[in-house]
Amino acid sequence: MTGQDLSGADLSGESLVNANLTDANLSRADLSGADLFRAILVDANLTGADLSGADLSGADLSGATLVDASLAYADLTDANLEGARLSAVNLSGANLTGADLTDANGRWANLTGARLIKASLTTATLLTANLSGVNLTNAKLAYANLEGADLTDANLTGAIGLD
Repeated sequence: MTGQDLSGADLSGESLVNANLTDANLSRADLSGADLFRAILVDANLTGADLSGADLSGADLSGATLVDASLAYADLTDANLEGARLSAVNLSGANLTGADLTDANGRWANLTGARLIKASLTTATLLTANLSGVNLTNAKLAYANLEGADLTDANLTGAIGLD
């Protein structure tokens, strides 16, 4: 299904385990509660998509565009979000334990209450992001740009790379 145009599609609750959606257009698609375990979404367009409560554990979202998407309470354990565009994304309550967000751009992102335990945010840009109540225990933050980010009640225990 690489390069498919699924914009606006209703895929809520669907099983897309190991699906190859490389370069797919899923803008404004409803993927809420979908099972995308180990799905390949490299360079996919998920602008404005609803992925709330979806299982994206082990998924490859490198280079994906998730601008204005909702991933509230989604499971992104060990997901690859390297170089993903996450501006104004809603990741509140999401589980990003062990996720790779290297070089991700999450300006104005909402990560309220998210779990980023052992996640890599190396060289990530999270300008003016809401990180209140986020758990960054043992996260890698080397060269991350957190300028203007709200870190109220964030857990930074063992975080690496803080200056």
